[in-house]
Amino acid sequence: MKIAPSTYYARKQRPASNRQKRDEILKEEISTVYANNYDAFGARKMHIVLNRESDPLGRGHVARCTIERLMRGLGLHGIKRAKAPNTTKSAPRENCPADLVDRHFAAFAPDRLWVADITYVHTFTGWVYVAFVTDVFNREIVGWQVSRSLHTELALDALQMGIYQRKRAGGDLSGLVHHSDRGVRYRAIRYGEALAEEDAVASVGSKGDSYDNALAEALNSLYKAELIRNKGPWKGIDDVEIATAEWVHWFNTYRPHGALGGATPAAFRSDYFSTLPRAA
Repeated sequence: MKIAPSTYYARKQRPASNRQKRDEILKEEISTVYANNYDAFGARKMHIVLNRESDPLGRGHVARCTIERLMRGLGLHGIKRAKAPNTTKSAPRENCPADLVDRHFAAFAPDRLWVADITYVHTFTGWVYVAFVTDVFNREIVGWQVSRSLHTELALDALQMGIYQRKRAGGDLSGLVHHSDRGVRYRAIRYGEALAEEDAVASVGSKGDSYDNALAEALNSLYKAELIRNKGPWKGIDDVEIATAEWVHWFNTYRPHGALGGATPAAFRSDYFSTLPRAA
């Protein structure tokens, strides 16, 4: 089809439309948010973040379909998770308490149900292991620890961090259910004593069934996808420890969580306490 030269040059010289101008602003903003958040956000989380941020440019609400279109044009997409192998050495069945959760990972208040698990990271100087403890109520990582070994101290240090953090904030852990797999580190006497001191009770899933500790497994998967595989390779334990501390803070205070309606774990917990009646 022939096009008149005047039509071609008119198109080339036509000023950008309002939509094109807004798209350019949004593309720059999307690229910045994406780069500042572990390259982890897909369109859903990007939509949440862009519409909760301040709006100094007066760009107004951004539709999800617009974000999907612009991210597609920029070649940006969310992190894809991969299945990790099992690292659990199970304790004998007779040494394990009952499963008090039965795959029902829900809590109606903070510090009623915690889940714990351990994952691994390959570095240039050998394997590094990372333990997490998560509050099911708001999906907050309350305790974590990094170690070169899979000894009991790894899991115990993560638990004690969680206990310290919650008690420092005035929390009451009596009646807390602590759920884990049947790993020997969680069945150690010292681990049980730390729970008993807080009047917390232990719960474990069945042997070799990841669904019985699915929420903790899901966190491990996010950690590996958003940080470890995404930002590696890793030199050694120091690099992993520093990066994990930064990722945990980001996860708890900035990253939107789908199970919380797009709120962050910290905001979800704060909102809960703001609705409680004040003591006279």
